[in-house]
Amino acid sequence: MAEDRAKSGGATGDTAAAPARRAGDRGRYGRLSRERLLATALELVDRDGLSALSMRRLGAELDVEAMALYRYAAGKDALLDGLVEALYVELEERLAAGAEASTWRAELARIAQATYAVCLTHPHVVPLLATRMLAVPLARRPLPVLKHHERVLALLRGAGLDEVRSAAVFRSFTGWVLGYVSVELQAMVDSPEESEPAFRLGLHRMPPQELPTLRDTAAALAEQSGPEALTAGLDALLATFGRTE
Repeated sequence: MAEDRAKSGGATGDTAAAPARRAGDRGRYGRLSRERLLATALELVDRDGLSALSMRRLGAELDVEAMALYRYAAGKDALLDGLVEALYVELEERLAAGAEASTWRAELARIAQATYAVCLTHPHVVPLLATRMLAVPLARRPLPVLKHHERVLALLRGAGLDEVRSAAVFRSFTGWVLGYVSVELQAMVDSPEESEPAFRLGLHRMPPQELPTLRDTAAALAEQSGPEALTAGLDALLATFGRTE
């Protein structure tokens, strides 16, 4: 009887003897890869913020066990670095899709505007562009990040700047662009459901005697300045280095 049930594939053999799930890397969407892992992590953070990112949550998104992810990312820090990597990959794709500008200053402006666009598409990742650079030495940064550094520095050296001046312009350029983006993305709205600007910004929470200028300027600060102001500021910054063309 037992032999007959085994041959016929009866209910007992189908359910009671079901194998335990293994920590494999094939989910409902096919075999896992580093590219899919990072793309899914980016989608998760875009949707739910950085606090939602964990190995367990990402495994659930990919329909694999969390242990399967360690083949592609050593842990949470590696995932965070991977998000930075994914952002720079997208930035490179955007730059490659457009035509290079005719002058080095115009090309820097094109890079700045592309960076701005990518960062505003993935605002939750932007803080990592500062925090991970503080934690990860230059040589250990993801290759797409290093290639972006190379792109900017090669542009400056090709314009005739020596190593010291190229480094100075590189630092100023990077600081301006990332600082500008960070200010654009600062949280300003206190009560999104409010239609009246003062209550929407929560100005009633700011003591008028101590913060009169900030209260007066808050509405203007809450408006994004856009890529035009980014480029205008970059032009002014580069002018401080004198004429090199």
